Amino acid sequence: MQNLIPEKDPVEALRASFRRHASGVSVITLLDSSKNPIGFTATSMTSLGANPPLASFNVSQGSSTFPSLEVGKYVGIHTLGAGTVELAQRMAADHTQRFVPQDWHEGPYQVPVFPAATSILIAKIRDIHNIENNAVVIVDVVEGLAGNEDEALLYYQRSYMKPGEKL
Repeated sequence: MQNLIPEKDPVEALRASFRRHASGVSVITLLDSSKNPIGFTATSMTSLGANPPLASFNVSQGSSTFPSLEVGKYVGIHTLGAGTVELAQRMAADHTQRFVPQDWHEGPYQVPVFPAATSILIAKIRDIHNIENNAVVIVDVVEGLAGNEDEALLYYQRSYMKPGEKL
């Protein structure tokens, strides 16, 4: 029987717990106030339900994308497969380099879309709940684009991987 190790510091307890919890990987895109594409990698995207079709994701209020989310109308939520790990890494790195390669185009509602995604949900921002230094963004799904199927891309133990294999 495995022994559980107590962790009294709540910050360390949270970090340790979520390092042991695999998350799906998505990319969120939208336009800034100058109509330039912006976005970021998120492991917090989840469905809130299908009737009505709602989703949510979390973002730091200090991120370069947050000011645009506060005034934006539509976002693209891209689900990623193992074949798009480079896109996930790029969208998590230097925000000035995220859209440098021309591997995206304008999609519905002028949302930047990456065709390499396994799927893309186009969603209207419904509400933003500011909590401490972070925010929960709730969106109404208005339409979707299905891409090619791929093996799952997971974020686990601070690394991208597909089930059973570190990438």
